[in-house]
Amino acid sequence: MPKGLKDTSSTVAIGFSVTETAANTFTQGSVDLNLDPLNNEVFVVQAINLEAGIPDALAGLNTDVITSLTTTSQTAVQFLDNTNCLVTASRFIRGAGLVDGGVGFSSGAGEAVPTQLEYLGIIATNDFFIQIQGGNNLGAKGVTGKLYGYRARADASIYSALVQSEVLSA
Repeated sequence: MPKGLKDTSSTVAIGFSVTETAANTFTQGSVDLNLDPLNNEVFVVQAINLEAGIPDALAGLNTDVITSLTTTSQTAVQFLDNTNCLVTASRFIRGAGLVDGGVGFSSGAGEAVPTQLEYLGIIATNDFFIQIQGGNNLGAKGVTGKLYGYRARADASIYSALVQSEVLSA
């Protein structure tokens, strides 16, 4: 348990999915955590599983599906160099110059593995956001995942610092 926080729930798993609004179009979804800001409630993230959809295997074309999960709203898929990005997952098929469907690759921090860390991140505002964008696919692609964590109450100064840090780094 991070210092200055008192847990108010046991571990919960929150499932989610987002599908592109059209093929190869940036799309963002959000999940409301229903936090109680009057009681300085935050969500302590313990683990995340993020699974990007499978890109189309098209002869002669590179295709991909790139996804991320962030604590703030974004205008593009993010990567781990963004302070508010908690996890990313990507799938690629490299088919440029090939007469068949190409070779598939997966990369990124698609699963947050158990470690000695107490937590992966703290969400101080009410929502978390999931981004997806495909490249060169014929159809819209999706992402699914689960976020694991628990609700906690922060003292006033810690809560204020967490909210301000999250919002100002957006």
